[in-house]
Amino acid sequence: MATTTTTNQPAADERVLHQGRLRKWLTRPEMGALGGVILVWIVLAITGSSGFGQGFLSLRGTVTYLEVSAQLGILALAVSLLMIGGEFDLSIGSLIGATGMVTAILASEAGWSIWPAMGVSLILALATGVVNGILVVRTKLPSFIITLATLFIFRGATIGLTRLITDRTVVGGLNNLTGFKSAQVLFGSGIRAFDAGGPISITTEPALIGSSLSIAVIWWLGLAVLATWVLVRTHVGNWIFGIGGDANAARNVGVPVDRMKIALFMTTAFAAWLVAQIQIMDVRSADVTRGELKEFEAIIAVVIGGTLLTGGYGSAVGAVLGALIFGMVKQGIFFTPLDSDWFRVPVGMMLIIAVLVNNYVRQRASESK
Repeated sequence: MATTTTTNQPAADERVLHQGRLRKWLTRPEMGALGGVILVWIVLAITGSSGFGQGFLSLRGTVTYLEVSAQLGILALAVSLLMIGGEFDLSIGSLIGATGMVTAILASEAGWSIWPAMGVSLILALATGVVNGILVVRTKLPSFIITLATLFIFRGATIGLTRLITDRTVVGGLNNLTGFKSAQVLFGSGIRAFDAGGPISITTEPALIGSSLSIAVIWWLGLAVLATWVLVRTHVGNWIFGIGGDANAARNVGVPVDRMKIALFMTTAFAAWLVAQIQIMDVRSADVTRGELKEFEAIIAVVIGGTLLTGGYGSAVGAVLGALIFGMVKQGIFFTPLDSDWFRVPVGMMLIIAVLVNNYVRQRASESK
C-alpha cells in the first residue's frame, strides 16, 4: 500500500513581508528628498507666516516658489536622466542665455516672427547636445571637462556677438513682435490662479502674473510624468540605468551606449532651450547673463533628490522634489526674519546631507540584495 508523504511548507511571515516592503520603499532614491520637502515646508510655514493665507502660506508665496522650482525642475529632470546615465552637462546654463538671445535677436533685429526664431534657437540647442555627446563618446574625456569648455565657449560667444550686433547685452520689447502673443500661450505666464474665486483662465496681464501659476509649472509636471514613465516603464529607462551602472557591460548586452549618451545630451540641451523660451515670454526680454549657475543648481537639485554622482541610481521624482526644496528655500527665506543673502547656506548644507544619506541608502540597498 503506497504511503503518501505530505510536505508542509512554512507559511510566509506577514511581518517579514511587511518589513520587506517597508525597506523597499525606504531605500527608494526619492524618499530622503520627500522627507526634506516636508521638513522645509513646515519650518518655512512656521517662520515665514504670521497666519494661514499670509506670507509663505499665501497664494502669492506658493506661486512664487513654484515658479522658481518649475524652471529649475525642468532642467533637473533632464540632468537627472543624464546623471543616472553616468554623465554631466555643465553647458546648460550658458545655453539658456545663448538660445534666448538667438531668439530675441532674430525676432527684433532681423524682423523674424517669434516662431521661426525659436525654431533656429532649438536647432542650435540640439546641435550643441549632439556635439557634446559625440565629443564625450569619441574622445573618452570626462563629460565634466567637455561641457565646461562648452559653457565658456557659449557664454563668451553670446556676450561678444550680442554686443557686436546690438551694442548692448539686453534685448527687450519682445512683446511687440510678430508671433509673441501666440507663443506666450504655450511658453508664457499662463494659468490664472483661484485668488479671484473664478474659473481657471489664461492671462498675460503683467499685473496678474504675480498671483498666477506660470505655465512653466505645467511643463515641469508634464515632463516629470514623461521622464518617470521612460525610466520605469520602457527599455530605454533600463538602458539608462545600465549605462550609468556599467557602460561596458551594457554595451556587451547590446545597448546602444554611444547613441543613448548623445540622446541624453540632446535632452539636457532641449531643457535649457525650453527654460530660455519660458523666460523670454515671462519678462519680454533676453539677457546674456541668463542661466548663470543654473547648471550647478540643477545638479544640486538632482543630488538632493537622491541621484548618485556615480550614475546608475536615481529617479525623476527625486529631481522634482529636489527642485521643489531649492525653490522653497530660495523664495521662502524672503518671508522669514533671515537676510535673503544667506539662502545658499542651507542649500549647501542640504547638499552635503543628501550625499551622505544617498550613500548610506545605496549601501543598505546593496546589502539587502
